[in-house]
Amino acid sequence: MQNLDELLEEAEIAHGHLCAGQVLGVRMAMLGCARLGISDPRGKDRKRLVIFVEIDRCATDAIGVVTGCRLGKRALKFRDWGKMAATFVDLETGRAVRISARESSKEAARQLHPEIENRNQQQMLAYRELPENILFAEEWVHVALNAREFPGHKGDRVVCAVCGEGINYERYTVRDGQKLCLGCASPEERYYQTLSNTEKPAG
Repeated sequence: MQNLDELLEEAEIAHGHLCAGQVLGVRMAMLGCARLGISDPRGKDRKRLVIFVEIDRCATDAIGVVTGCRLGKRALKFRDWGKMAATFVDLETGRAVRISARESSKEAARQLHPEIENRNQQQMLAYRELPENILFAEEWVHVALNAREFPGHKGDRVVCAVCGEGINYERYTVRDGQKLCLGCASPEERYYQTLSNTEKPAG
């Protein structure tokens, strides 16, 4: 695996800027791989790793850069829990480690570099230097991965009885004997609402 500075440079390019969250994400991913004994996550070990991330912030992009795990490859799983945490799962051994950023790391950064007034700059520097046990909490966990969650799993494709759109990976529900996509099954929970003809934008 590349060193911290090289990975931070790659993370900055991929994300568009470097920030404290990126530094935490890079170090979190490096630690997760180290705990699982995965030395080359983007090379020879690229099919061993699945990662569950718990926040949609800068750290998630950094984790993807370090590990090569991507949402589109089905190797990166998003759980919207709003936590600076990720669980690294080794498909080869079944071992999994969950790593979370300690809330106390911000205070540790202030104590390490009180001379830096800008909080982001202060944390960026401190998060490079602070030991892992100050930055992160770790716990070994078990993750029950259904076969449909594995990268490369195809699965059957069904068509929603209401909207007619195709559904992959069994992400549907059955109601009155009909297979419905999650949006049609619970329209009140959709992240979008279809506009009427009078509401549609002009042009």
